[in-house]
Amino acid sequence: MAEATPTAPAKTGTRRTGVPSWVWALPPVALLALVFLHPLALVVQQSFQPDTGGTSVQPYADVFASEAFREALWTTVWLAAAATAGCLVLGFFLALVIAFVPFPGARAVARFVDVFLSFPSFLITLALLFVYGTAGLANGAWTGVTGTAEGPFRFLTTPWGVLLAEITYFTPFVMRPLLAAFSQIDTAQIEAAGSLGARAPRIVRQIILPEALPALASGGSLVLVLCLNEFGIVLFTGAKGVTTLPMLVYGKAILESDYPGACVVAVVNVLISVGLYGLYRVVSRRAGA
Repeated sequence: MAEATPTAPAKTGTRRTGVPSWVWALPPVALLALVFLHPLALVVQQSFQPDTGGTSVQPYADVFASEAFREALWTTVWLAAAATAGCLVLGFFLALVIAFVPFPGARAVARFVDVFLSFPSFLITLALLFVYGTAGLANGAWTGVTGTAEGPFRFLTTPWGVLLAEITYFTPFVMRPLLAAFSQIDTAQIEAAGSLGARAPRIVRQIILPEALPALASGGSLVLVLCLNEFGIVLFTGAKGVTTLPMLVYGKAILESDYPGACVVAVVNVLISVGLYGLYRVVSRRAGA
């Protein structure tokens, strides 16, 4: 009986059907280009087309020269940075308590964090308005006790109200990766450190925190990008003096009908978000996260 001739291995990049692998990539790439890249390209194109006609960088010059844009850029950056810092501190503390401090209902709280991630941002803002709004529970309790006509809680329509709402909403986005990281820590190390006399702050600093750094970087970068693009919280708090880049896009497009200017601000917002994400990827790669 003749010995079977071994079959030559398939060429790299070719499936068993004989169709090159790049052909299979065409449908998802085409769908991505149609749904995402094409609208984005239209926004970029519109940003170079002033109302006077033609193609020009004048919309960029007009937007960059405006005081409203500079104030919106600064407000967006400091609110996003402050909210991210607050979420990191509060999220680390809450995740630490849930993961390592035994108390009844810890699992239920951890599951609620997952559910909280599905809530829309305006829902949290409305909840804060019911509590701290002009006619909210806190002001109502104050006027009921003191007999005054108005309550003292009026910070929700200020930048501090927006900051509180963003920290409240985005903290679970930091807690989720932290809880996953904490679940991988060997509790025997913590028990051994405790038996050797190490106190809780030292255990957190030398054992828990190093393991949590990649999760902190991941959650913090996500929160930073989300805060840079947050629109609903600023809108529903009614903070008229707080104008971020997304709010500026809304104002120029809907209120002023300045579509080239709105597209310019949108392009700047996208570039900042993509740049921060790229920086995060570089840092996390070098850190081995």
